[in-house]
Amino acid sequence: MKKRVLVVSSANMDMVQRIRRVPASGETTLEHGGSYSYVPGGKGANSAIAMARLGADCVFVCKVGDDANGRTLTDLYRSEGIDTRYIIVDGGAPTGLASILVEDSGANRIIVFPGANGTLSASDVEECFNCYPDALYVQFEIPDEAVLEACAIAHRREIPIFVDAAPAREDFPLDKIGPVEMFSLNENECAVFTGIDPVNEEKCLRASIKLRGLTRAKYVVLKLGARGAFLFDGEEYFSYPAERVKAVDTTAAGDVFTAALTTYYVNHGNIGAAIRFGNAAAGISVSRPGASTSIPTLKELTEYKREKEERESF
Repeated sequence: MKKRVLVVSSANMDMVQRIRRVPASGETTLEHGGSYSYVPGGKGANSAIAMARLGADCVFVCKVGDDANGRTLTDLYRSEGIDTRYIIVDGGAPTGLASILVEDSGANRIIVFPGANGTLSASDVEECFNCYPDALYVQFEIPDEAVLEACAIAHRREIPIFVDAAPAREDFPLDKIGPVEMFSLNENECAVFTGIDPVNEEKCLRASIKLRGLTRAKYVVLKLGARGAFLFDGEEYFSYPAERVKAVDTTAAGDVFTAALTTYYVNHGNIGAAIRFGNAAAGISVSRPGASTSIPTLKELTEYKREKEERESF
């Protein structure tokens, strides 16, 4: 039976702009070969979709506006098999919007307008635990009070907590969310929370020790982009190489990695195998354009791993 993961996080509509390069300050460029499109996104939504596609029973808690974007997103989540009964419609705020600039290299820059995400409150969170989740998954694209309340309820009910610590802020009260099962973050977020840029194994370890002290995490997982992932369990550390793929668009890759890792770990245990599962899912994601549109299914991931094993056997 699939394990149930409760995702308390954000939902956005993404405006994706494909460009040769980001303009310099004061510069205007014409993108004759570029394009723009509206694509479902948001860190929480990306994660919920990834979990549903990769083998979790996912319940999603977020706020959307009473507008066309909100209705489009909610319909999409239902079509993905996500439990949407706790999604709240806010009549006073628009659905969140992210403006995403994607360069030819695959690198991206993202500006998020929270909209209704910014009104998710502690009182909105309590009822959703009636779904009896096996795990709680949170990110920081919603108000602190909602994150902290969700974690507090999970602690009282002895539900393991998985944290994708994005976006990062120096003043976020990390000491109030622990203890957690897993705390995952990328290089930029690591630097914000610890003051340490994880450019090598020694600095990855120093940062992980500091993060483990702040969050009382059983596992700290650093997402290092093309360098793969770094795991610290309090006693030992391990490095896991990234998949060797051509990056088309890195949008949502971090969301996909942590969601896939969490799904595997909650269903099967074994943190090392879970990280390799997450790396494979993120590898497929960066080879495709878009956010939610880039997320693989379990069938696609299984086929990818089979083909990889066959290639490496020669």
